[in-house]
Amino acid sequence: MSMRRGESFLAHVQERGEYETAEEADRVARVVLALLGAHVVGTVRAELAARLPETYALILLNPLQAAEPLSPERFVRATAAWIEGATEETALWDIGAVLSTTAAAAGDVLIREVLLQLPPGYDLLFGHPQPA
Repeated sequence: MSMRRGESFLAHVQERGEYETAEEADRVARVVLALLGAHVVGTVRAELAARLPETYALILLNPLQAAEPLSPERFVRATAAWIEGATEETALWDIGAVLSTTAAAAGDVLIREVLLQLPPGYDLLFGHPQPA
């Protein structure tokens, strides 16, 4: 799936998340990608950014600072804290919309490399369950 244009990526996030407006989808995408960028490093982060529209690539490349890798559960809590009015349940939905769209843009090979940099359990957040 080619998503170099910001509108296409955002349209996919909006559709997957069932958001009423593009602004809502954009707000969620910015938070999730900023948090993700704090956990993916080096050439893998650069390759992932290259597969995203420029607006979102810059967010991924200039992430929020993380003192330590967040478990998937803490990633969900952090997302909920950054999105006004979100709960952990709605944040999980938001994460799924953004990360599944990101995975589609990145492709299976790159997403496997991304998942190698993340604590166990992120595969489910990306919608790409890995064999045990």
